[in-house]
Amino acid sequence: MDDNDLKKVLVNDEEQYSLWPDYLTVPAGWTDTGVSGSKDECLAYVKDVWTDMRPLSLRLQMDGNPAESR
Repeated sequence: MDDNDLKKVLVNDEEQYSLWPDYLTVPAGWTDTGVSGSKDECLAYVKDVWTDMRPLSLRLQMDGNPAESR
C-alpha cells in the first residue's frame, strides 16, 4: 500500500465521522480519532462507531435536552 493510500478517521464536535488522507494536516473543527489504515479498515471502524447519523445537537434536542444542544 502506498503511503498516499493511508487514511485516518476524523470526528467533529457533532460526532460526525470522516476519512482523511493520513499525510494531510487535520482541518479546523475536526479531531483525529487515532485510527488509521486502509480505506476499508477505516470504513469498518466508522461503521462500528457511527451508529446514529444525526448530528449530536439534533440528538440532544430530540431527546429533550435543548439546554445541552449547541
